[in-house]
This record gives sequence, C-alpha cells and structure tokens, in this order.
Amino acid sequence: MIAGPDRQPAIVITRGDPARGLDGERAAQITQQYASAIARAGGEPVVVLASSDRALRAAVFERMAGLLLAGGADLDPGLYSQSAKGARDVEPARDDLELAAWEAARARALPVLGICRGLQAINVFSGGGLTQDLEGHDGPLPGHGRPLMHRLRIGSGTQLARILRPTNPGTFVLQVNSSHHQAIAPADLAASLVPSGWSPGPDGEIVEALEGKDPSWFVLGVQCHPERTESSPPEFERLFRFFVDAARHTIRLAARST
Repeated sequence: MIAGPDRQPAIVITRGDPARGLDGERAAQITQQYASAIARAGGEPVVVLASSDRALRAAVFERMAGLLLAGGADLDPGLYSQSAKGARDVEPARDDLELAAWEAARARALPVLGICRGLQAINVFSGGGLTQDLEGHDGPLPGHGRPLMHRLRIGSGTQLARILRPTNPGTFVLQVNSSHHQAIAPADLAASLVPSGWSPGPDGEIVEALEGKDPSWFVLGVQCHPERTESSPPEFERLFRFFVDAARHTIRLAARST
C-alpha cells in the first residue's frame, strides 16, 4: 500500500545500473541531485536501479505515490519501431524497469514527471518516436565544464506555464541547461500528449516540454535538468513541489476510498 495521508509521498526515482558508464561516485552524485530535489519538495525519494530484481520492484511500485523518470542512457529504438540510427549506450534493463514503472503508475493514475531521458520515455511509452541524434544540444555532465544553455519557450496557458509562473502564465522564455543528443520532433509527439515548451533545433523547433491530455492524470516532462540547481531557473523548484503535491493528493484520494 502507498503511504498514509499524513506521510511523505513515496516518489520512485528510476536510475540505470551504476556499474555502466559513469564511475560510481559520479553516478551517486547525479542520483543524489534527483533525490534532493524531491526531498526539498516534501517527498520521500525512493531510488530503484535497473539492476533491481522483480520482487523489489513490485514492493516499491506498490507503495509508489509518484514516479520520476530520470535522465540517463538512450532508449532502445526498437521501442518506437526504428533501427539504430544514432542511438548510443542503450540499456535494455533500464527500459524494462521504466516501462514496468510507467505501467504501474498508469494503472493507478499516479503522477509522473520525466526529466531528459524521462521526457523521451514518456513520449515513447505513449506511442511516440524520437530523433536519435541531434546536433548542438549535448552539453557536458555536471562537473565536466561549463553547462551548455539555450532558450526554452513555454507556451501560454499550458500546465507548465501555470506551475512555473502561476500569476502570469502567458508565453515566456527561460534559459535552461542542455545535456542531450536525442529529441522529440513535433511530428513524433504521441497523440495523448501536448507540447508545452519548445527549443531551437537544427531543422526548426523541437519539443522540450510536454504534458498529458488527460486532466485526471498528471503527466509532465521536461528535456532540461531542473535538478541541477546551479544552472536552472529558480522557477523550476515549483515544478518539483507541484509534482510532490500531486502525489500527496493521490494518497489522500486513496485513503478516502478505503
């Protein structure tokens, strides 16, 4: 069962196998940034790794009140019916974990927030596709140089606009960090999603924020990394708070129904 209505909502954070790619210390630092963002917003961060067994996953998903799909390796292009055309460092075990987590969240309409790879995963799991390799957006990881920044145009009246600037949710532009080489072209956005933010790409604007059409299920994704507070506009702290509050609301609704 998920936590009681007076407890911190358990926010599951999905991460890859720390033995792959990054050194263990760097991987732990990145994971801690996500966990700290959730804790600051009043949630209980629960990290689940791609290497976790199915029994652990099942136990965690049962108490999950919200799902944070975090950044990481590329999704397998087979998930969106493509062959490899630029995808790299694919991690099938991570795909398996996150698809199971997504389905568990969808079954109970639990809030979902996607960051970087997480935004792309939301689109792919919803039936959309990806541009597998994009020039000009792949900035360095934290601690490996000055972050790459670009503009993010937030659409007027979107849920993201209302979260970030509740008193004036019109169109506005923020400077955000960029650390990805894959993207969502407007034509590849899943039918159940709507774009809420765009950034310039080599061949026109790309979708860098999205949200679900279903008003009864909070689903939102951003391509930038708001957990990296040193290179993120302060408005994004509201996004984490809104997400955790949505998870807390889910707990209260579940408590009333029992």
